[in-house]
Amino acid sequence: MTRPITAGVDGSRESLAALEWAAREAVRRGLPLRVVHAWRYAEQLATADRATQHGWVTDGVTQAVRAVTERHPRLATTVDVVEGTSVHALVRAAAEAEMLVLGSRGHGTVVGFLLGSVGQQVIAGAARPVVLVRAGDRPTAEVAGRDVVVGQHGDAEDSAAALRFAFETAAARGATVRAVRAWTLPPVFAYSPGSLKLLDDAGGLEPYEKQALSEALGPWRERFPDVPVAEQVELGSAGQVLLSVAGRAQLMVVGRRAHRTAVGARIGSVAHGVLHHAECPVAVVPHG
Repeated sequence: MTRPITAGVDGSRESLAALEWAAREAVRRGLPLRVVHAWRYAEQLATADRATQHGWVTDGVTQAVRAVTERHPRLATTVDVVEGTSVHALVRAAAEAEMLVLGSRGHGTVVGFLLGSVGQQVIAGAARPVVLVRAGDRPTAEVAGRDVVVGQHGDAEDSAAALRFAFETAAARGATVRAVRAWTLPPVFAYSPGSLKLLDDAGGLEPYEKQALSEALGPWRERFPDVPVAEQVELGSAGQVLLSVAGRAQLMVVGRRAHRTAVGARIGSVAHGVLHHAECPVAVVPHG
């Protein structure tokens, strides 16, 4: 089954930027574009029944999509106006998509469909990658010299989904993958005879981290031999290290493992920090 690239649209500048980004990515990958708008019937509008309100919403979304289809006349596009809550509609749309693309504020929480905790619920609940695009995003940012930056952590399996997404995106764009691995000095009590042996075999902490990154990248280098790869290992927190290279990224890719607590869904501190502060589009890829 061919999965579309799906854009959530609500008429805001942020969501229209997301629609443009999704259309360009669909053209690159040769995939169809699906546009989804979530709405709720307004009972207070006594002069307009459900069908009439649905027609109004559909007309508005169709107008927003028309400009994109005119720029990409060969792009297969469908529009779905879905009645229901934003979280339910978008999580369901993500499950059927190659990726879900949404708009976000420049420096702050996700907006548009995603108000307050709703944004975290959609990102944490989505079974497929979710890409957040800023209102000021421009096609000129997707140029040679800007990398697809991906955070790598843990062993090869921990970041396989994020690495796959990064390599697929870079291959479609003719871009370089910059794989970034951050490391910190462990507390003394974290050392064990087994871990010390691993470090000794690798020649120390930093060489061990470089070796771990190289091993994680190995399968993807083989699968995408034409994609240039830059490896970067730095001492520091993962969020800080990733944000330090965000200025030269055309896309930032981070993995996330959803955490559920008594107060709701969590997306992890690294993804949370990058989403709030990176100026480039950010892809959050689920794993585990």
